[in-house]
Order: sequence, then C-alpha cells, then structure tokens
Amino acid sequence: MRVYVTADTDDREPGFVGEWLEKHGAKLEYLDRDALPSYAEVGKPDLFLLLGSARSGCAASERAVVDAESALVRDALDDGTPALGICYGAQLLAHALGGRIEAATTAEFGWQRIETLDPVLCPTGPWAQFHSDTFVPAASSRVLGTSPAGCQAYVDDSHAGRAVAWQFHPEVSGARFGAWIDQLEAYCRSHGGDPEALRSQAKEQGERGRAAAYDLTDAALSWLRP
Repeated sequence: MRVYVTADTDDREPGFVGEWLEKHGAKLEYLDRDALPSYAEVGKPDLFLLLGSARSGCAASERAVVDAESALVRDALDDGTPALGICYGAQLLAHALGGRIEAATTAEFGWQRIETLDPVLCPTGPWAQFHSDTFVPAASSRVLGTSPAGCQAYVDDSHAGRAVAWQFHPEVSGARFGAWIDQLEAYCRSHGGDPEALRSQAKEQGERGRAAAYDLTDAALSWLRP
C-alpha cells in the first residue's frame, strides 16, 4: 500500500496511525505542505494521510498553502483515492470538500472524551486534543462526533474516493504530546491551556493510546476501502 503523507517539514510524525499502516505493509511517502506537487505529478497512491500542523488554516497568510493542498486532495478524491485527515488535516479536508475552517470559540488541549454518533469510527476516547481552530464540515459530510468546541469527526462519500477525518489526535503518544507543549508553550498559554498540567497528563498517558489508535485506524481503512 502506497500512502502519501502531507505534513510540515518540521513535524512528520504519523505516530500510532503511521505504525498501524506500516505494520500492514504501507510505504509512507512525505509531501511538504509548502511545496506540494499536483496530483498529476505524484500519480495515484492508495491513500492520502493529512497530518496536523501548528499553522492556522483560517489565517490569511496561509491561504495559498491551504488552497494548494485542497486542490491536491480534491483531485485525489475525484480520482478515487481515499483520504484520512487528523486535526489540521481534518480542517483542510473539510475545506476541500466545501466546508470551512474557522477559529474555535473554545480551544481544546489534553485528553478529553467526546460525544459520539458512531462508536466504531469515532469512539468516545479520551482522545488527545491540541487545537484552537475548528471547522464546519461540508453539507455532503456525515458528522460522527462532537464536543463543545464543534465537530470532532466526519466521513464523506460524495466523491469517487471516500474521506474520514478526526479533529482529535489518535496518533499521538504522551511523549510526542509533551514535545508539542515544549515547542508551543506560549501558544498553549495564550489559548487558556495549562502547560504543566498537560505535561503531567502526557506522562500519565505514555503509550497507552496505541491499542485504541490501532483499532480506530483499522476501522477507518475498512470504511475508506470497502
């Protein structure tokens, strides 16, 4: 299985989701969000995986980057290639499908439970959260779960290729989450997060999310590739 992963050059870590894919024979090939090729240039993979990002998808300064990735994903979906989006990737995918990205009224940090409408493709968790933007899914999308901050997951089968997206982070380990806090402490504080409490929570979590992430990725791939 050939998987293209869109990511920032300084954050190419697919975590538990990437582990599951590689354990099932996937070869991950990374595409830089700031220098994306067209879909015609990369050829048809088996899956697009859109990772998270520290950038804001609704910032005017990011419009060109958002539009380029949206065009790539739309062409992939039109050609029958499925897509899986996580956090910023879920927001980007919503934009590509006809929804929109916007600043969240409530930023979310740490491991939180969510309200599910589909316990298979969107279990209640708790799942790691690290975002201050959210999205309004496209009219064609089916919402799978919500939180006070907005939509947490959706699926879309309006194109030849299907899409699954999660606002939360099933892929992240406690160690990786702790690194995000270290790198983005000022951002976290400015949006109401408590870095020290989040570091303690991350240490408690450790690697325990791996099994849940594996199950969720398995369910997503089963839906994406029926």
